[in-house]
Amino acid sequence: MNHYSGEQVAFPYKGQRIMSEQVRTMFADIAPNYDRTNTVLSFGIHHRWRKATVKAAGTQPGMSVLDCATGTGDLALSFKKAVGSSGHVTGTDFCAEMLDFAPAKAQNAGMDVRFELADVMNLPYADNSFDIASISFGIRNVDDPTRGLSEMGRVVRPGGRVVVLEFGQPNGLFAVPYTLYSKFVMPALGSLLTGNRAAYEYLPRTAARFPSGEEFLDLMRASGRFSACSYQPLTFGVAFLYTGVVR
Repeated sequence: MNHYSGEQVAFPYKGQRIMSEQVRTMFADIAPNYDRTNTVLSFGIHHRWRKATVKAAGTQPGMSVLDCATGTGDLALSFKKAVGSSGHVTGTDFCAEMLDFAPAKAQNAGMDVRFELADVMNLPYADNSFDIASISFGIRNVDDPTRGLSEMGRVVRPGGRVVVLEFGQPNGLFAVPYTLYSKFVMPALGSLLTGNRAAYEYLPRTAARFPSGEEFLDLMRASGRFSACSYQPLTFGVAFLYTGVVR
Protein backbone atom coordinates (compact mmCIF):
# COMPACT_ATOMS: atom_id res chain seq x y z
CA MET A 1 0.00 0.00 0.00
CA ASN A 2 1.28 3.47 -0.81
CA HIS A 3 0.07 6.83 0.40
CA TYR A 4 0.69 9.11 -2.57
CA SER A 5 -2.43 10.04 -4.54
CA GLY A 6 -0.74 12.05 -7.28
CA GLU A 7 -2.47 15.27 -6.21
CA GLN A 8 -0.55 18.54 -6.34
CA VAL A 9 -0.09 20.20 -2.96
CA ALA A 10 1.14 23.65 -2.01
CA PHE A 11 4.40 23.93 -0.14
CA PRO A 12 4.19 25.62 3.26
CA TYR A 13 6.28 28.73 2.84
CA LYS A 14 4.51 30.39 -0.04
CA GLY A 15 6.29 33.43 -1.39
CA GLN A 16 9.79 32.05 -0.80
CA ARG A 17 11.76 30.50 -3.62
CA ILE A 18 11.84 26.81 -2.73
CA MET A 19 13.56 25.60 -5.85
CA SER A 20 14.18 26.84 -9.34
CA GLU A 21 11.02 26.27 -11.34
CA GLN A 22 13.19 25.46 -14.34
CA VAL A 23 14.81 22.59 -12.42
CA ARG A 24 11.42 21.26 -11.36
CA THR A 25 10.23 21.43 -14.97
CA MET A 26 13.40 19.69 -16.15
CA PHE A 27 12.87 16.72 -13.82
CA ALA A 28 9.19 16.55 -14.75
CA ASP A 29 10.15 16.35 -18.42
CA ILE A 30 12.71 13.55 -18.05
CA ALA A 31 10.73 11.56 -15.46
CA PRO A 32 9.26 8.95 -17.87
CA ASN A 33 12.75 7.93 -19.06
CA TYR A 34 14.71 8.73 -15.91
CA ASP A 35 15.36 5.18 -14.68
CA ARG A 36 16.45 3.76 -18.02
CA THR A 37 18.71 6.74 -18.68
CA ASN A 38 20.35 6.45 -15.26
CA THR A 39 21.14 2.80 -15.86
CA VAL A 40 22.67 3.50 -19.27
CA LEU A 41 24.70 6.54 -18.21
CA SER A 42 26.06 4.93 -15.04
CA PHE A 43 26.60 1.49 -16.63
CA GLY A 44 24.46 0.15 -13.77
CA ILE A 45 26.96 1.22 -11.09
CA HIS A 46 24.30 3.31 -9.32
CA HIS A 47 22.81 0.05 -7.99
CA ARG A 48 26.04 -0.61 -6.07
CA TRP A 49 26.11 2.97 -4.82
CA ARG A 50 22.64 2.55 -3.34
CA LYS A 51 23.68 -0.64 -1.53
CA ALA A 52 26.66 1.21 -0.08
CA THR A 53 24.35 4.00 1.10
CA VAL A 54 22.02 1.62 2.93
CA LYS A 55 25.01 -0.06 4.56
CA ALA A 56 26.63 3.25 5.61
CA ALA A 57 23.39 4.29 7.28
CA GLY A 58 23.66 1.33 9.65
CA THR A 59 20.22 0.17 8.55
CA GLN A 60 18.64 -2.55 10.68
CA PRO A 61 15.27 -4.35 10.61
CA GLY A 62 12.53 -2.34 12.28
CA MET A 63 14.07 1.08 11.66
CA SER A 64 12.22 4.13 10.32
CA VAL A 65 13.74 5.82 7.27
CA LEU A 66 13.06 9.06 5.40
CA ASP A 67 14.41 9.20 1.84
CA CYS A 68 14.37 12.78 0.52
CA ALA A 69 14.43 13.62 -3.19
CA THR A 70 13.43 10.01 -3.68
CA GLY A 71 12.56 10.54 -7.35
CA THR A 72 11.11 7.31 -8.68
CA GLY A 73 11.76 5.58 -5.37
CA ASP A 74 14.76 3.31 -5.95
CA LEU A 75 16.68 4.18 -2.78
CA ALA A 76 13.49 4.10 -0.69
CA LEU A 77 12.87 0.54 -1.90
CA SER A 78 16.45 -0.45 -1.07
CA PHE A 79 15.93 0.83 2.46
CA LYS A 80 12.60 -0.97 2.74
CA LYS A 81 14.26 -4.24 1.83
CA ALA A 82 16.73 -3.66 4.66
CA VAL A 83 14.27 -2.57 7.38
CA GLY A 84 11.81 -5.36 6.57
CA SER A 85 8.13 -5.62 7.37
CA SER A 86 8.65 -4.26 10.88
CA GLY A 87 10.33 -1.11 9.59
CA HIS A 88 8.88 1.98 7.90
CA VAL A 89 10.12 3.95 4.92
CA THR A 90 8.81 7.29 3.65
CA GLY A 91 10.01 8.69 0.33
CA THR A 92 9.53 12.37 -0.47
CA ASP A 93 10.17 14.54 -3.51
CA PHE A 94 9.37 18.08 -4.58
CA CYS A 95 8.55 16.99 -8.16
CA ALA A 96 5.17 15.24 -8.48
CA GLU A 97 5.96 13.91 -11.95
CA MET A 98 9.00 12.04 -10.66
CA LEU A 99 7.09 10.71 -7.68
CA ASP A 100 4.29 9.44 -9.92
CA PHE A 101 6.37 6.38 -10.81
CA ALA A 102 7.31 5.35 -7.27
CA PRO A 103 4.08 3.78 -5.94
CA ALA A 104 3.85 1.27 -8.79
CA LYS A 105 7.46 0.22 -8.18
CA ALA A 106 6.71 -0.43 -4.54
CA GLN A 107 3.55 -2.32 -5.37
CA ASN A 108 5.30 -4.47 -7.99
CA ALA A 109 8.01 -5.28 -5.44
CA GLY A 110 5.41 -6.18 -2.80
CA MET A 111 6.65 -3.42 -0.50
CA ASP A 112 4.70 -1.02 1.68
CA VAL A 113 6.41 2.35 1.25
CA ARG A 114 4.85 5.73 1.90
CA PHE A 115 5.41 8.43 -0.75
CA GLU A 116 4.64 12.09 -0.16
CA LEU A 117 5.25 15.45 -1.83
CA ALA A 118 7.60 17.45 0.38
CA ASP A 119 10.58 19.77 0.06
CA VAL A 120 13.75 18.89 1.94
CA MET A 121 14.17 22.50 3.08
CA ASN A 122 10.90 22.39 5.00
CA LEU A 123 10.06 18.80 5.93
CA PRO A 124 6.54 18.29 7.34
CA TYR A 125 7.65 15.92 10.11
CA ALA A 126 8.20 16.32 13.83
CA ASP A 127 11.64 16.35 15.43
CA ASN A 128 13.19 12.91 16.07
CA SER A 129 10.70 11.11 13.81
CA PHE A 130 13.16 8.80 12.00
CA ASP A 131 16.23 6.67 12.63
CA ILE A 132 17.75 7.55 9.25
CA ALA A 133 17.33 10.28 6.65
CA SER A 134 18.87 10.01 3.19
CA ILE A 135 19.16 11.92 -0.06
CA SER A 136 20.81 10.68 -3.25
CA PHE A 137 21.89 12.96 -6.10
CA GLY A 138 19.51 15.64 -4.92
CA ILE A 139 21.28 17.89 -2.43
CA ARG A 140 23.08 19.88 -5.13
CA ASN A 141 19.69 20.82 -6.62
CA VAL A 142 18.50 22.38 -3.35
CA ASP A 143 18.51 26.17 -3.15
CA ASP A 144 20.05 26.06 0.33
CA PRO A 145 21.87 22.73 0.89
CA THR A 146 22.80 23.58 4.48
CA ARG A 147 19.15 24.22 5.33
CA GLY A 148 18.22 20.92 3.72
CA LEU A 149 20.86 19.09 5.75
CA SER A 150 19.63 20.82 8.89
CA GLU A 151 16.06 19.71 8.22
CA MET A 152 17.17 16.13 7.66
CA GLY A 153 19.09 16.21 10.92
CA ARG A 154 16.13 17.73 12.75
CA VAL A 155 13.76 14.89 11.90
CA VAL A 156 16.28 12.17 12.86
CA ARG A 157 16.62 11.07 16.48
CA PRO A 158 19.88 11.77 18.36
CA GLY A 159 22.44 9.13 17.43
CA GLY A 160 20.68 8.41 14.15
CA ARG A 161 22.30 9.01 10.78
CA VAL A 162 21.88 11.29 7.80
CA VAL A 163 23.43 9.86 4.62
CA VAL A 164 24.03 11.79 1.41
CA LEU A 165 25.00 10.24 -1.91
CA GLU A 166 26.19 12.83 -4.42
CA PHE A 167 28.39 13.19 -7.46
CA GLY A 168 31.97 14.38 -7.04
CA GLN A 169 34.95 15.29 -9.18
CA PRO A 170 37.34 12.40 -9.86
CA ASN A 171 41.09 13.01 -9.55
CA GLY A 172 44.11 11.31 -11.04
CA LEU A 173 44.10 9.27 -14.24
CA PHE A 174 40.32 8.94 -14.23
CA ALA A 175 39.72 12.71 -14.19
CA VAL A 176 40.25 13.47 -17.88
CA PRO A 177 38.20 10.61 -19.38
CA TYR A 178 35.39 11.28 -16.91
CA THR A 179 35.36 14.98 -17.77
CA LEU A 180 35.15 14.18 -21.48
CA TYR A 181 32.43 11.60 -20.84
CA SER A 182 30.30 13.96 -18.74
CA LYS A 183 30.78 16.92 -21.07
CA PHE A 184 30.16 15.22 -24.40
CA VAL A 185 28.82 11.67 -24.08
CA MET A 186 26.27 12.20 -21.30
CA PRO A 187 24.43 15.06 -23.05
CA ALA A 188 24.36 13.13 -26.33
CA LEU A 189 23.02 9.93 -24.74
CA GLY A 190 20.66 11.88 -22.49
CA SER A 191 19.25 13.66 -25.50
CA LEU A 192 18.83 10.38 -27.38
CA LEU A 193 17.06 8.64 -24.49
CA THR A 194 14.91 11.50 -23.15
CA GLY A 195 14.78 14.14 -25.87
CA ASN A 196 16.11 16.70 -23.37
CA ARG A 197 19.77 17.48 -24.02
CA ALA A 198 19.73 20.53 -21.73
CA ALA A 199 18.91 18.37 -18.71
CA TYR A 200 21.96 16.19 -19.26
CA GLU A 201 24.15 19.23 -19.77
CA TYR A 202 22.83 20.74 -16.53
CA LEU A 203 23.33 17.62 -14.39
CA PRO A 204 27.08 17.08 -15.02
CA ARG A 205 27.71 20.84 -14.98
CA THR A 206 26.25 21.23 -11.50
CA ALA A 207 28.04 18.10 -10.31
CA ALA A 208 31.37 19.55 -11.45
CA ARG A 209 30.80 22.76 -9.45
CA PHE A 210 29.25 21.33 -6.29
CA PRO A 211 31.40 20.99 -3.13
CA SER A 212 32.73 17.49 -2.52
CA GLY A 213 34.86 15.75 0.07
CA GLU A 214 35.92 18.01 2.94
CA GLU A 215 34.13 20.99 1.39
CA PHE A 216 30.82 19.19 1.62
CA LEU A 217 31.55 18.16 5.20
CA ASP A 218 31.86 21.88 5.93
CA LEU A 219 28.24 22.29 4.79
CA MET A 220 27.18 19.48 7.09
CA ARG A 221 29.04 20.99 10.04
CA ALA A 222 27.53 24.41 9.29
CA SER A 223 24.06 22.95 9.85
CA GLY A 224 24.93 22.40 13.51
CA ARG A 225 23.06 19.09 13.54
CA PHE A 226 25.88 16.54 13.62
CA SER A 227 28.31 15.30 16.27
CA ALA A 228 30.46 13.56 13.65
CA CYS A 229 30.71 13.65 9.85
CA SER A 230 32.66 11.52 7.40
CA TYR A 231 32.84 10.65 3.73
CA GLN A 232 34.03 7.96 1.38
CA PRO A 233 34.68 8.30 -2.37
CA LEU A 234 33.01 5.77 -4.65
CA THR A 235 34.23 4.65 -8.08
CA PHE A 236 37.37 6.82 -8.20
CA GLY A 237 35.49 9.82 -6.83
CA VAL A 238 32.68 9.85 -9.40
CA ALA A 239 30.37 9.81 -6.36
CA PHE A 240 30.83 10.50 -2.66
CA LEU A 241 28.95 9.02 0.26
CA TYR A 242 28.62 11.29 3.29
CA THR A 243 27.48 10.21 6.75
CA GLY A 244 26.50 12.44 9.64
CA VAL A 245 25.68 11.24 13.16
CA VAL A 246 22.93 13.42 14.62
CA ARG A 247 23.88 15.13 17.89
